[in-house]
Amino acid sequence: MLKATLRSFLAHKGRLLLSALAIVLSVAFVAGSTIFSDTVSRTFDRLFASTAADVTVAPRQELRSPLHTGAVQTLPASLAGRLSRVPGVAATHVDASVDTVAVVDSRNRPVGPTTGAPTVARNWQVTDHSPVRLTSGHAPHGPGEALLDADTAAHQHVRTGDVLTVQAQPGTFRVRVVGIATFTTTNPGAALLYLDTPTAQTRLLGSTARATSISVDAAAGVTDARLRERIVAALGSGGGAYDVKTAAEHARSAAASLGPFLAIIKFVMLGFAGISVLVGVFLIVNTFAMLIAQRTRELGLLRVLGADRRQVRRSVLTEAVLLGLAGSTVGVAAGIGLAAGLIRLLGVFGMHLRTTEMVIGWTTPLAAYVIGVGVTFVAACLPARRAAAVSPMAALADSEVAGAGRPLKVRAVAGAVLGTAGAVALGGCAAAGRTATAVTLLGSGVVLTLVATVIAGPLLVRPLIRVLGGWFPALFGAVGRMSQRNALRNPRRTGATAAALMVGLALVGGMSVASASMTGSIDHQIERTLGADYIVQNRTFMPFPQQVTHTVRATSGAGLVVRQRLAAIAVRLPDGKRVETVASAYDRQLDDVAHMTYAAGNTATALAGGHLAMDVGFAREHGVRLGTAVPAEFQGGRRGDLTVGALTDQDTAEGFGLQGGLYLGIGTLDRYVPGTQDAALYVNAAPGTSPARLRARLERALTPYPTVQVRDQADYKKLVHDQIAVLLYLVYALLGLAIVIAVLGVVNTLALSVVERTREIGLLRAIGLARRQLRRMIRLESVVIAVFGAVLGLALGLVWGLCTQRVLALQGMKTLAIPWSTIVAVVIGSAVVGIVAALLPALRASRMNVLAAIAHE
Repeated sequence: MLKATLRSFLAHKGRLLLSALAIVLSVAFVAGSTIFSDTVSRTFDRLFASTAADVTVAPRQELRSPLHTGAVQTLPASLAGRLSRVPGVAATHVDASVDTVAVVDSRNRPVGPTTGAPTVARNWQVTDHSPVRLTSGHAPHGPGEALLDADTAAHQHVRTGDVLTVQAQPGTFRVRVVGIATFTTTNPGAALLYLDTPTAQTRLLGSTARATSISVDAAAGVTDARLRERIVAALGSGGGAYDVKTAAEHARSAAASLGPFLAIIKFVMLGFAGISVLVGVFLIVNTFAMLIAQRTRELGLLRVLGADRRQVRRSVLTEAVLLGLAGSTVGVAAGIGLAAGLIRLLGVFGMHLRTTEMVIGWTTPLAAYVIGVGVTFVAACLPARRAAAVSPMAALADSEVAGAGRPLKVRAVAGAVLGTAGAVALGGCAAAGRTATAVTLLGSGVVLTLVATVIAGPLLVRPLIRVLGGWFPALFGAVGRMSQRNALRNPRRTGATAAALMVGLALVGGMSVASASMTGSIDHQIERTLGADYIVQNRTFMPFPQQVTHTVRATSGAGLVVRQRLAAIAVRLPDGKRVETVASAYDRQLDDVAHMTYAAGNTATALAGGHLAMDVGFAREHGVRLGTAVPAEFQGGRRGDLTVGALTDQDTAEGFGLQGGLYLGIGTLDRYVPGTQDAALYVNAAPGTSPARLRARLERALTPYPTVQVRDQADYKKLVHDQIAVLLYLVYALLGLAIVIAVLGVVNTLALSVVERTREIGLLRAIGLARRQLRRMIRLESVVIAVFGAVLGLALGLVWGLCTQRVLALQGMKTLAIPWSTIVAVVIGSAVVGIVAALLPALRASRMNVLAAIAHE
């Protein structure tokens, strides 16, 4: 039996290769994502561990803001002298570092990364923990000199002697590049500008009495932990205002900040792997089912010769394991190549990792083989069971198509039960009043309806194929009629083949409806809320220095200018929950640039001193009423009670992820968080000045600030559309992967079908069917299967999209939009996919020798 199994496996290796490709893709994404994320994590762990001081003392940060608010927390620079007297301290260093600066060259071009990484300006000091070393020029001395990192200098074509303009919160100043510093470790992608310590303190922090942290070196024989204990003791009761961390603790904290970035990459790649696995299951099941159907006589002969059911089943499963091992091995190698490609891609974006330092842990190949072999084994279980059911009498049969005529009652019952459960879950999602409940029901409904459609798919083959292929006979005559009947011949096979395409298109359909609804809702909200002629914002959404605000206000034709600032805030609510979020702060003239809708109160009471506004839905959920005093905590540990002065009823108050929709007056914010920077300016044209003329003047006045942009309502909409498009690009990439595997499935099905129908094809050719007609018949069969999968997938996706929009409506995004153009394009594209998938099988069928085909057994 083992010899027979191996010979059978090798005899069908060409047909199994297409199935193996699905395994290769899924394993490659799993292995690649694991290797890549492990490599990035290990590299940054080494970076942070090698550059962290033995002990670091920094201002305590109790709030983690998802947005950059522009506030720089500092501590007294004199603390360094106090810490230098602690026993076991070898040296202390004052750190002055900010990542909110903008640097431009003499041609007014931004000098810094364009990928979202920060431009960091800090003081130059030579220590054993420095991430860079001076490789040309000399160290900066005095207020007019600076160093630039080598990667940024090379990318932006900056040389020693060039003059750069630095735009910082305290003011704008110029420096001359006097040297280049090269990274000794991994370049994390940021741009580094070094000034001497007094200049950094003055220009970046506003005073030589301030510092952003104090680095402490331990004396010989003193451990970091022991030194930390001594420093905490020396700080005494005032130590609560500081975070005191050892090098290891600082490295862990810094590495944790990369967690969301790495998680996004890993989850995206695992999403690709999941799609590959899911679609690959259909392909593998179909391939083994067809191979077993074609080997009915062979399996019957094995039973005649004495093989029992267990041996036959074991033979098929052994073939599946061999296929899984081969696909997994190639997949691991492809995963290593994929990880190397991602590492090189990061280099294009400024993050230079070394492929020689790739981390391939023992868990990576283990997970790869478990997934590759496990999925193949599970997918082959049902075909193996069918193989074991072949009777010895089948050896005498002329032919048999397994499963072609068996009833579908079990599928009908299972599909109906799961479909009903899924419909109930989706209905509950649409009727739910809480976001968490709706999301849970949506996830359950999506899974149940997907499984139900896959199970019940063969039941839908005959009615839908008759409709979709009903026009074939009228256009193509007998060839069209035969292609339609070929698709109807085995509903199980047609359903399984179409299911691979259905999964990808259901995902695209659902996400297209959701994204179109989000876009429409936000467009409606922008039109309804935004009343300013223009918004002035940083291209990277970072806060900008006060000079920008002064420049805008001084521009001829600029009328009212309303500032917006952001601040991290934590509020303690009456129901006992503590919520961390971001609050916006505005000038009192907010009503002149925005149309706010209130359930209670008004803008004046919202922006009054010591007050704030809150979204009415959020307030209702947590038991907040107008006039409630809410304990609030700001960055830096400042606390106070804020009175709820207004309850807003903005449709998208929480639509951008800012929980609670909180906003307050700039005066209130300055009381608790002094020194915040403006994040946006809402500008109206003065009487007598047209908006178009004002825009030209603003853009001309802001020329020295190339990262700051002037946007009108249309620009703002486009900005939001582009952000949502990123999600769509991911979905389309998943669709592309699903289509690739689905094409493999259709090719495999048609190729095996051609082999199965060899004698039939020979007879058709003998009675006068031309090669061109034969190719057309197979192409039409492929097209109708692909369109069938597209119709099922889009129908399912539309239902998912409608339910997703109901979840978005709970977040204020109430507009429903269905992208009909996308749906039509997908259906047409599916027909093209069917044509492409049929090219090789049709060509092979048309080249058959007629006499050999008729004599085929």
